[in-house]
Amino acid sequence: MTTAADQDDAQGLSAAEAARRLAEFGPNAAPARRGRGLVRIIAETLREPMFLLLLAAAGLYLLLGDWREGIFLCLGATAALGLVISQEARSERALAALRDLSQPTARVLRDGSVQRIPAREIVPGDLVLIAEGERIPADGRLVSNDVLGVDESILTGESALVDKRRAEPGDAPAGETAPDQLFAGTMTLRGQGLARVTRTGAATSLGQIDASLAGLAEEPTPLQRTAGRLVGWLGVMALAFCALVALAYGLVRGAWIDGGLAGLTVAIALVPEEFPMVLAVFLALGARRLARRRVLVRRNAAIEALGGATVLCVDKTGTLTENRMRVARLWPEASANELWAIGRLASAPRPSDPMDRALQEGAKPSGRAALDPEPSRVWPLTAERMAVIQAWRQADGVLLAAKGAPEAIISLCRLPAAEAEKVMEEVRNLAQAGLRVLGACARQAQADEAPDAAAFRFSGLIGFEDPLRADAPAAIAEARTAGVQVMMITGDHPSTALAVARAAGLEVEAGVLLGAELAQLDASALAARLATVRVFARVAPEQKLALVQALKARGEVVVMTGDGVNDAPALEAAHIGVAMGRRGSDVAREAADLVLLDDSFASIVGGVRLGRRIFANLRRALTYVTAIHVPVAGLAIAPVLLGLPPLLYPMHVMLLELAIDPICALVFEGEPSGRNAMRRPPRKRDEALFGAAELRRAMIQGLGVLAAVLAVYLIGLQQASEVQARGAAFLALALSNLVLALADAASGGGRLFGRHRRIFWAISAALAVILALVMYVPALAQLFRIAPPPAALLGMALAAAVVGGGWPLVVRRAG
Repeated sequence: MTTAADQDDAQGLSAAEAARRLAEFGPNAAPARRGRGLVRIIAETLREPMFLLLLAAAGLYLLLGDWREGIFLCLGATAALGLVISQEARSERALAALRDLSQPTARVLRDGSVQRIPAREIVPGDLVLIAEGERIPADGRLVSNDVLGVDESILTGESALVDKRRAEPGDAPAGETAPDQLFAGTMTLRGQGLARVTRTGAATSLGQIDASLAGLAEEPTPLQRTAGRLVGWLGVMALAFCALVALAYGLVRGAWIDGGLAGLTVAIALVPEEFPMVLAVFLALGARRLARRRVLVRRNAAIEALGGATVLCVDKTGTLTENRMRVARLWPEASANELWAIGRLASAPRPSDPMDRALQEGAKPSGRAALDPEPSRVWPLTAERMAVIQAWRQADGVLLAAKGAPEAIISLCRLPAAEAEKVMEEVRNLAQAGLRVLGACARQAQADEAPDAAAFRFSGLIGFEDPLRADAPAAIAEARTAGVQVMMITGDHPSTALAVARAAGLEVEAGVLLGAELAQLDASALAARLATVRVFARVAPEQKLALVQALKARGEVVVMTGDGVNDAPALEAAHIGVAMGRRGSDVAREAADLVLLDDSFASIVGGVRLGRRIFANLRRALTYVTAIHVPVAGLAIAPVLLGLPPLLYPMHVMLLELAIDPICALVFEGEPSGRNAMRRPPRKRDEALFGAAELRRAMIQGLGVLAAVLAVYLIGLQQASEVQARGAAFLALALSNLVLALADAASGGGRLFGRHRRIFWAISAALAVILALVMYVPALAQLFRIAPPPAALLGMALAAAVVGGGWPLVVRRAG
């Protein structure tokens, strides 16, 4: 009999009523974690060493009465501040967009249909569908006859599984001890059901905890921490050099004022304040680029590691295939109608599983309409019994319907050996055709009878077809070309696994390794098999962890995909854990570093490609930043050592920094992947982003620019006045800065005037205009203590800029 409550449970709230309650109760969300607002970004920038040194130089000029120089440096410091703020704000906007993408969703019953909505739109009274592996989105009460196993450790600290069931007469009143009470934030680890929401947002039991978590900030990545320490040490070294230069000027020349200005110039030149900004911009914009490729970054450290992946361990269903199940074969055909009906009775009434959905949506008419809307009891799938059993009340008792792995169904039916072998032979035939095979069975029982009290009657086998993704073979071929191994791990029948692997282009010559065989191998034997085997079948989720650990022991950088509750340990153990965004459980998503928004294997390979691009461009940017500081610092110190007039003053360095910052943050980040990016093997696991080789390369490049510019200055002092020589040398330094940036950026290939280099040419044009104004407007030239050089010296400066900055590209192309 269908009750009024059943009618309510079948329809849910109307859209209009849900909208009214959302306006009344507010969104189902804890206080959002605030990003870095404009005030915080400004405050952090004001504490940067570069900004403080510029202010110190401006203050010294103003103290000496050189108000033009002081005001100019103040304006320059303000411009530098604005530039940094714009870059940081851009990064924050990118991160905010990613946070919007990562908002959780939930399935609700509204207007009689199942809808997936943002979890923040859930309201009291909503009927929420809960499935295994999902985090419960709001406080509520279980209204279906299912039994759930819930992890409430987030509230209680106890990791023991808590059983939840529909309340019966005589149970404790509604409250925290009621058997049907569900709490927001707790995790469903077993079963599925329907719950009516009672409290949302801050009113839930988790509301106060979430409010305290909102103030927690994201931890910096290892690379960001390393860069921060490097900048700190270099800052201390810069201050030490500042003091030494000031003392040298004062003691040797008796020019303490000039010594102070020269010391500040050296300090400004030595501090590579671009490092943290470059890393922040690259990681934020890299995460946004990955999101455009349907890969959501949950931990920034994954961006650093993604390009170095050597092994991709992927699921078959939904990753290599479309996870769009269709019933393709029924065996035996003579009892197809009964078989389909039993399969439907063993499926969830409101399915989330693709196979359940295929049975429910395509089921043929049967006696199902005479049964209750919900099963009276559900025995979910377990490791001991790989089958789902559902009990349905009938006039003469209870009907138990089961579906699951053919081996489990054979066990439930207690089939004789000969009949079981006949069934398994058909299973092999269906699996060799690439079908995923489930068995089904049923029996009559008494109301409180356990499923294994008597043998079931075998109904037959159901073969599901899951088409291979069209882009999977090309993606696997690209990964192989890039030196990345692809391993397919599935719980399916080995014949099904081999058929799909062969169609996808995986290496199948070494055959398939079964989970049972894997469990018998010791570490050395497993390592030997992993050298050749690429297909793993009948693998339990917990065995994925053993595979990850064995691969890591071989020195591999492992990417592991997963979607289930039991996949979480393997995702945590892998260097990069990848969860499924469409079909993955909340447990898996929270354990993962990346989430595939489209569940596609091609997106993983695209992520590896983009990870290599980000790594290569970031390395080029850091090399450039380090290289350009060598001549700036050297030209600030060399005149002191050689007894020459100062070449650089703080305003010169400030103008150069205004060009360096956007070049390293924007020009390098926008460079495309090199032609051979996916034709080279992965980088070595212990290869540093910026190690001794990169430091050596940067020093050589910087020394080349230093030698060229210093030569211009020395020759200029002999052939022209001091201000003209300084003007020629400063012009050569500024232009060699641009040429070196182009040389380092172009090392990955690409057309010189390609669209991706529009930012570089815009910065170059702006700097050229500024240099012309500084050189030929008398007031500005006087401020910068320079003058237009003679034609011959000007030509020498231009040639020095091209040679000093461009020689690395010439050498690289020639080699």
